[in-house]
Amino acid sequence: QVQLVESGGGLVQPGGSLRLSCAASGFTLEGYAIGWFRQAPGKERDFVGFISWRAVRTYYADSVKGRFTISRDNAKNTVYLQMNSLRPEDTAVYYCAAAKPYYSATAYARDYSYWGQGTQVTVSS
Repeated sequence: QVQLVESGGGLVQPGGSLRLSCAASGFTLEGYAIGWFRQAPGKERDFVGFISWRAVRTYYADSVKGRFTISRDNAKNTVYLQMNSLRPEDTAVYYCAAAKPYYSATAYARDYSYWGQGTQVTVSS
């Protein structure tokens, strides 16, 4: 069964850091571009960033550029989202998603085939 599982969310103070993980089971992440999205209560799901399947390209939403970093460890079948300098407006459920094999990554949720269940990130003092 193809599955993505996010972990690492939690409560953090403004200015703090968290690292989210996106682990795959039932398939190998190598060859899949991975995107991160987030959804705050009452809002639409927003693009956060992606990493290409060859890991040569990353791209971020303006709201997180310079603060968030996506990386991947194919040996561990895991993609990471390092979040620094967190702000209250970063509070949301964070989702990772896999595109079709060897497809280019995009900023559009419709282009991703597999989704995790999400992990809650709360930034508050």
